[in-house]
Amino acid sequence: MESLLAALSGDFLGTPIYFWVAFIAIVIGLLVFDLGILHRDEHEIEAKESLLLYGFYVLIALAFGTWVWFSRGAESGLEFFTGYLIEQSLAMDNMFVIATIFGFLGIPRLYQHRVLFWGILGVILFRAVLIGVGAALVNNFNWILFLFGAFLVFTGIRMFSHSDDEPDMESNKILIFLRKHFRITNKLHGRNFTVKEPDPKTGKIVTWLTPLAVALIMVEIVDLIFAVDSVPAVFAVTQDTFIVYTSNIFAILGLRALYFALAAAMNRFRYLQISLAIILVLIGIKIFLVPLHIHIDTLLSLVVTISILAGGVLYSLWKTRNEPNISAEDKPETGQLEP
Repeated sequence: MESLLAALSGDFLGTPIYFWVAFIAIVIGLLVFDLGILHRDEHEIEAKESLLLYGFYVLIALAFGTWVWFSRGAESGLEFFTGYLIEQSLAMDNMFVIATIFGFLGIPRLYQHRVLFWGILGVILFRAVLIGVGAALVNNFNWILFLFGAFLVFTGIRMFSHSDDEPDMESNKILIFLRKHFRITNKLHGRNFTVKEPDPKTGKIVTWLTPLAVALIMVEIVDLIFAVDSVPAVFAVTQDTFIVYTSNIFAILGLRALYFALAAAMNRFRYLQISLAIILVLIGIKIFLVPLHIHIDTLLSLVVTISILAGGVLYSLWKTRNEPNISAEDKPETGQLEP
């Protein structure tokens, strides 16, 4: 017992190991609760259920952040909540791209949760790798923060100038690659990601990817691309690997739960991308100032982020108040996966 306590009180990436163990246990518990209890029987998730589940995930994140606050100090607590909010803000744009992918591939709401759930496992792994690499770069090459800051400012300006652009799925490079290198069925096969069918040329039974598998792969890669923006943004708040990683994962877990409410009225958030672009530019400036030892108060960053995000949401809802809700499934065109 003493050796176990000694091991748990050890240090990993600047944080006691028992903090990591507690975090991993909470995440595993949430995933088991989600799949094993809430969604043991597959069903279409309506907006009300989505909002309730999102509220539950927010409460868990708030409880975890409060524990960090009282156990590691107010500054660490503020950094967690700020990183959590920044990640949620920037990842919202990702949710709308995911909705477009589902709509293009014709993935019904019945199976969308299955894709998002298994996608979470990839998020947990890939974010760990990306954040680990980012932390190593920051710790060994402090000047890398200048590049992070410049990249975020550039991305924010580019997002602002392309805020009205619709994703073009037909010319999507990920989809083109999958079509070229994998056998893909043109129709769903229930909840299966793969299916055994004859090859039309040889007649042999081979493995085919279903549209569900294509959606999962595209969602994973899109999330990784978006993480290139959002992870450096959290490094503007703190270089504490534990805070960066845990705030990222809790934010993504919550947003995946909120997805079905957002996707049901994706047209109502038409102007949200502008506020996200402004947040990116401001965060880029903030991270650019870190190597210069110019510190912007964490609480101020939190308040500014909340204000800009709330302003974008409220303005979008007001400007589209007379429009009916339109989801990705309401769009008439869906893609043909076989070339």
